[in-house]
Amino acid sequence: MKIAILTIGTRGDVEPFAVLGQALAARGHRVMLCTARNFENLVRSYGVGFRPVDADLQALVNSEEGSKMLKANLFAIRRNLRTVIYPLIERLLQDFYELARESDRILYRPKTLADVFADQFPDKMVKALVVPATHPTSRFPNPLFSGFGMPTFLNRLSYRLNNLDHWVSLLNEPVANFRRRNGLSVTHKSIQAPFVYGLSEHFLPKPDDLPNDHHFTGFWFGSPHSSLSPETERFLRNGEPPLAVTFGSMPFESNVNLSRLVNETAKRLKTRMILVKGWGMSISPEIRHNKDVLVLDSAPYDALFPHVQAVVHHGGIGTTAQCLRAGKPMLVCPVLYPVGDQQFWGEQAVRKGVGVKPVPVGKITRENFAHSVAQLLYDDNLYENSQRLAALIAHENGVEQALRVVEREEMAVV
Repeated sequence: MKIAILTIGTRGDVEPFAVLGQALAARGHRVMLCTARNFENLVRSYGVGFRPVDADLQALVNSEEGSKMLKANLFAIRRNLRTVIYPLIERLLQDFYELARESDRILYRPKTLADVFADQFPDKMVKALVVPATHPTSRFPNPLFSGFGMPTFLNRLSYRLNNLDHWVSLLNEPVANFRRRNGLSVTHKSIQAPFVYGLSEHFLPKPDDLPNDHHFTGFWFGSPHSSLSPETERFLRNGEPPLAVTFGSMPFESNVNLSRLVNETAKRLKTRMILVKGWGMSISPEIRHNKDVLVLDSAPYDALFPHVQAVVHHGGIGTTAQCLRAGKPMLVCPVLYPVGDQQFWGEQAVRKGVGVKPVPVGKITRENFAHSVAQLLYDDNLYENSQRLAALIAHENGVEQALRVVEREEMAVV
């Protein structure tokens, strides 16, 4: 079978789908993953075919206007609707649609807006997610809006804020243009498609009010193929396990110089640290001279986290899952807040006893950061709980369970 995988976003929105693609290819399927061009090397490293979308999403994310739009700045969104957002959406939809027409099976993230052409392939579509933000449940609030601290009786209502039909109604113009261009009626029909979630029920139990065709399969971990740099291996050998610190790959703003704060905290608590700086952080000169702090541009978390003591990170579900897999407690410092799912995962880590209370990047101070890091380093219960949860997750095979759903549904169609 020829299987298309459609996704868009940051690395954490792409890599789990590359993992699925790798497993599908190993089963003899022909797999093509369609996403932003800057992820080509990542996708191909999993042995998966790659089809780029005709949009420079990374340039948009890194631009000033893109940064404002990511923060749900309604004025920035409205200002750029017809010049940036509408053309971008039309190009994305066209690329996704053309691959879908060639394929026997289509796995897609709802964020791709592929629902607007799903009525053309109703028996081929499977929704694949790592964040349960599209279907309402009373068990927890929409993860994308959990930072607002809504009362529990509004849990189901919070999903309307992310309802696809609502957003499509705001995007009527590019959607209508896309459908007309492809000879389709202007209006589209909703379809019933199965859902697979790359989530472990040991970390987030599946709500009992979700339909039976929603499957929490376990995390989608690939076969380890990453290695650490010689510099990193030397640092790890030459002392106690360090604290890993990363704030992800998205641009962000902070009221403090975070690299200087990491340096000060390492000295204050007399602990070693590895700082993975990503794209969003400038590095202060003094941290380069601290022999107890190693600064890296990037690092493979599946290879690094098993060798560290604990992890401070931005709260993306991919990074969270790697912490859980390695049995390491965490402090989540959301970059996207209060909108975004990072706060949700940080709070869930606290509920499971494997994390300390989240501190959003925009609210970090010298004192609260040092206090939270100290709690993370010295609370023995966190380490016991993390090891216990890692043992449970080790017995799952989320990828295998996801493939069973996909292939079972595929066979039912045939």
